[in-house]
Amino acid sequence: MARPTQTKNLLGSARSKISPRIRVIANATDEVNAVRAQAAANLRVEGGAPLRKPSPLVDREAFEVRKTPKFSTMHELPRRSQVNVFITRHQTEPDTYDEIRDVVRAVGEVALSCRCRGDQMLATVRIADVPKLAEHPAVLGIELAETLRAPRPKTGDAAVTAPSPQLRRVEGEDGEGVLIGIVDVQGFDFAHEDFLDAKGNTRFVEIWDQGGVHRPSPGKPKEPFDYGSKLTATHFAAALREAKKRGLSATAYEPQSSMEPGSHGTHVASIAAGNRGVCPKAEIVAVLLSLGKQDEDRRQSFYDSTRLADAIDYLVRFADGKKKPISINVSLGTNGHAHDGSSAINRWIDSALTVPGRAVCVAAGNAGQEKAESDQDLGFILGRIHTSGRITARGLTADIDWLVMGTGLHDVSENELEIWYSPADRFAVQVKPPGPTSKWTEVIGPGDFIENRQLSDGTFLSIYNELYYPSNGANYIAVYLTPFWSRTAVKGIAAGTWRVRLIGEEVRDGRYDGWIERDDPVRVGGGSNYWAFPSFLAEASNVDRSSISSLACGHNVVAVANLDEHFEKINISSSQGPTRDGRSKPEIAAPGTDIVAAGGFMDPEGKAWIQMTGTSMASPYVAGVVGLMLARNPSLTAAQIVGIIQRTALPLPGADYIWRDDAGYGRIRPSACLDEVAALAKRTDRTKP
Repeated sequence: MARPTQTKNLLGSARSKISPRIRVIANATDEVNAVRAQAAANLRVEGGAPLRKPSPLVDREAFEVRKTPKFSTMHELPRRSQVNVFITRHQTEPDTYDEIRDVVRAVGEVALSCRCRGDQMLATVRIADVPKLAEHPAVLGIELAETLRAPRPKTGDAAVTAPSPQLRRVEGEDGEGVLIGIVDVQGFDFAHEDFLDAKGNTRFVEIWDQGGVHRPSPGKPKEPFDYGSKLTATHFAAALREAKKRGLSATAYEPQSSMEPGSHGTHVASIAAGNRGVCPKAEIVAVLLSLGKQDEDRRQSFYDSTRLADAIDYLVRFADGKKKPISINVSLGTNGHAHDGSSAINRWIDSALTVPGRAVCVAAGNAGQEKAESDQDLGFILGRIHTSGRITARGLTADIDWLVMGTGLHDVSENELEIWYSPADRFAVQVKPPGPTSKWTEVIGPGDFIENRQLSDGTFLSIYNELYYPSNGANYIAVYLTPFWSRTAVKGIAAGTWRVRLIGEEVRDGRYDGWIERDDPVRVGGGSNYWAFPSFLAEASNVDRSSISSLACGHNVVAVANLDEHFEKINISSSQGPTRDGRSKPEIAAPGTDIVAAGGFMDPEGKAWIQMTGTSMASPYVAGVVGLMLARNPSLTAAQIVGIIQRTALPLPGADYIWRDDAGYGRIRPSACLDEVAALAKRTDRTKP
């Protein structure tokens, strides 16, 4: 029977540099990781594994588990399991090329691929090679890439017509000379009428399809961007000509790895830069993040935050080559990490934004709903992701109730809760599984951990109590719930309330914040009751703020909330700030409710337009406005853009100019932003009396 097992220290003397999530994966066989990789975007198993198709699921009550599990010892790390990681390296002053080259060379000896930005590196490594990497003196920490969550906007059912060409237009502005970059999913319908100019040519100038096989990749082997397919303006023009001759869709002649009807990526691009969008004459360059549809594809592919880092680098490099400013939109999100801008992907994007003429807008997220509005409303499940509180003195405790779906549903995904607190404090932690006879674990103090302990119900529990995270200095506690996985069977996590108890050992500050890294609710086979389903916090433990996507917590990105224009208020699903370190995110709100834009890859006899609701729709509106700002002044910095948007925001009815956790500083005013850009260069000499 294959299962996660206890290990002796196979990760070596530098184990403290390796993030707990990597250690959980390292404490499992390739067979177990092959099952895990079906849902883990940052893990793949070389050559796959001989799983049944689909991987079977076994009813919890029918699956016998030893009351006192007997652990075996792993004698070697899994050799076929590979992960995408961010590596933080030591920088000297000055940071010479030779020193950078030496670190890259050292990492390259064990990494399957690597690339560098500032003090960070991206690498794909075998788990078995992680200890050697961690032992390098220039390596400060190794962090697993974060899973990118597919956007789930609400889609309207009613038939809709094309929006007015003036709906999103700013008088006298069209974005000519600017690039709009889109990082998204489900494909880009470059042949949709909303992207065709007067001559019938598409304004998409390039698409990097990261999962594509139809065209060569944009990079050479072992160099950046050496995967997927690059589709160019030449390819699009040829496909449009051929489609016109034969009466077929141009995308059939130039296919992408994902071309979903009503595609999210097409809709987003239409808002920012369609003919009925904010920047109707901007050129569009896009990156398609592709998720494998088949189980075997997912086990052998990556779709995580390193792919987003590559996408950002690709777009800014393209803009540099064209000598044009670029406004990039990312309507994707993550819930993990500290929500203070210190995650690897936050720092990577912030580093890219130190160059003028670049900006990134990010959707705040759709985790704002705390309570159900009707008996059939389950939106609150995706909203109950954040908890916080304060332990005021030594010996006092705080309990967090964490719910795993029951009522006949079996959660066969991993669940993760991270709790971040001040480096001045020392907290211990205990966990009590569901059930009237369950018992608390022993107290896990700072520096202690439990790794893949099998409980009596079959669930595997891991707890890590870590001190001084390298990028922000904070302490954190990570709790992981893992199903029973093997080549022939999967058994879900015990349903019910998992209680996490924090214990104050030394208290100077006492504050803590915790987030669930949620799953997307997906049926995974074995009948209708087996799901990869989001766990969520009990109503009493949930704190209805700081639910903003961690991806939107970067220092120089623009985080965007969803404004319901009809009711002149923020949509109930829009995630709130502030960040854990108290910064004002989101900064701005934009129209994101019942937004009609291009419906990609639709039935030729059906609709060309579709209605969607979510921060995914609000963010590209702001990205379009930023594009207009960069057309006025291509030398604007990301920080200046954020400042101008804040300065010119219009408070919602009944509000003042003080930042609000749901609306930011208010509604974006495109014309006022442009006026402020024009005023930026004005100076008056008052030297003479």
